[in-house]
Amino acid sequence: MTGPDGKLKGGKSNEKQHTISIALPLYLHPSDNPSLMLTQTIFNGKNYELWADAVKNGLAAKNKLVFIEGGVKKPVEVEGEDNIELLAWRECNAMLKAWMRNVIDPKPHQSITFTVTVAKIWEELRDRYSAGNAPRVHQLKEELNECKQGR
Repeated sequence: MTGPDGKLKGGKSNEKQHTISIALPLYLHPSDNPSLMLTQTIFNGKNYELWADAVKNGLAAKNKLVFIEGGVKKPVEVEGEDNIELLAWRECNAMLKAWMRNVIDPKPHQSITFTVTVAKIWEELRDRYSAGNAPRVHQLKEELNECKQGR
């Protein structure tokens, strides 16, 4: 867990203090907590583009956008090492998952309940709800509307 000085603190008083720089995405500020609302826009299953933009903005302001963009991968655990980056990654991933759940309506929320990483949550929501190529979708809908059954 990170303290106000940015150091990850171990459970024993004689453990070494490890520092995660405040400039790194793995750093959590002491004011960061699981009840934080990244945006006032709540995803309801129909407003994905607006919501996604608001969430990206909130994550960018907290230097956490790289978690959903795939820039921060889960570190590999090394036996016999302190694995401080892995611990920091787990803490950040859990915090970001909580932040994401706070801005998702209960109905779409069910589809991501057991998703392990925030990057996977983002990917699943994007794949499911993103308009993708809106002009092409519009064109295909127009073509479908013009279809008529032969007599």
